[in-house]
Amino acid sequence: MAQARPPDPYLGREIAGGKYRILQKIGSGGMGTVYKAMQPNIDRMVAIKILHPKLVNRKDLVSRFSREAKALGHLSHPNTVKVFDDGVLEDNSLFIVMEYLEGRNLNQIVRTGGPMPVERALPILMQVCGALNEAHQRGIVHRDLKPENIFLSTQGGIKDFPKVLDFGLAKVTEQEMRPGSIILTQEGMVFGTPEFMSPEQAQGKILDARSDIYSLAVILYEVLTGKLPFDAKTPMEYIQHHVMTPPIPLHERVPTAGFPPALSEVLNRALAKNPDDRYQTAAEFAQALEPFAQGKNPISAPLPYPVPSSSAPVVIPSSNPSSALTPAPSPAASNTKLLVLVATACLLVGAGLAVLAMKFL
Repeated sequence: MAQARPPDPYLGREIAGGKYRILQKIGSGGMGTVYKAMQPNIDRMVAIKILHPKLVNRKDLVSRFSREAKALGHLSHPNTVKVFDDGVLEDNSLFIVMEYLEGRNLNQIVRTGGPMPVERALPILMQVCGALNEAHQRGIVHRDLKPENIFLSTQGGIKDFPKVLDFGLAKVTEQEMRPGSIILTQEGMVFGTPEFMSPEQAQGKILDARSDIYSLAVILYEVLTGKLPFDAKTPMEYIQHHVMTPPIPLHERVPTAGFPPALSEVLNRALAKNPDDRYQTAAEFAQALEPFAQGKNPISAPLPYPVPSSSAPVVIPSSNPSSALTPAPSPAASNTKLLVLVATACLLVGAGLAVLAMKFL
C-alpha cells in the first residue's frame, strides 16, 4: 500500500508576517514550489516561489535563487515578469513574490496546438527581444532561454502578451552588483538547457548578450516549425550540433509552410556559430524580424538599423584577460580549433550533466 504524502506545509498558511496567504500549489520541481497566494492588504493575487527547506544549506542553489530575485529587481520592461518581494521564512526557506499570471508557456502552446503562423509568432518574439534588450543593457544575460520560460497571458485585454520568466541562471555583471558581492558562475562551467544553448555556452565560455540571441532564435525556429534546427536524440548530440552543424534551413524543415527565403536568412544569421556574425543586440534581431511580422516579404534579409553605443552587447567581465572573446579565426584554423573545442565540451558536459538536467521553476 502506497504511503500517503505528507500535507503541504504551506497550503492555507499566512507567511512573511501575515503579508501573504497561500491558496494553492501551481507547480513543483526539484528546487522549489510555486504557489498562488493572496496579498490581503491590497487584495491582489500573486505567485510565490519557495525554495525547498531541505536545500537551504546548498549555497549554490540558494545563490541561484537569490540571483533570480536580484536580476528581476533590476528590470522594469512590461514583458519581464515583475517581482514584488523576497525574503526568508521562519523555516529558513527563501521566497520570491511575483506577479500572478494566467495562461500557458510557449512549449505548452506548440505541443498542443502545433507550430504558430509567422504573423502570430513574430510579434511575440519581438516583444521578448524588447525584454531582453533591457536586461542586456543593464548587464544581465538570461542564459536559460527556452519555450518554458516564455509565458503567454492576456494583459489589459491584449492577447499573446509574453512574459520572460526564470532568471535563476541569469548572470549579473560586476557593474550591477554591490561591493563585496560574488560572481558565482566561472568560465568552464556549463549551465542551461542543451536544446537551446549557444555554441559558446556549450563550450563553457564566458557569455554575453549574443548568447541569448542565439537561444531566442532556436525558440523562434521551433515555434514556427514545431522542430529544432538539428536532428538529435540526446543532450550531448544537441551540444555537438550547436558547436559544429549548420542549422537545417527553415524552408527545408517544413517545405510546405511557404516561409520567405529572407526569413531563413534572418534566422541563419541569429544562429551563427560565431557571436560576431550574429545580430549584436536583441533590438537588431527584432528590427530584422519586423518586416515579416507586418506581412511584407523582402527579397533579402533587411539590414539592421544603427544601434547607439549604449546598446552594445554586454560582455561579462573576467579576472582572466585571456578568456575574453577573440576575433574569428581563419577557416583553416577554425576547423582545427573546433575539434579541440568539441572535445573540451564533451569533457565539460560529462562533468556537468547534473547541472544541465536541473530544472528550476
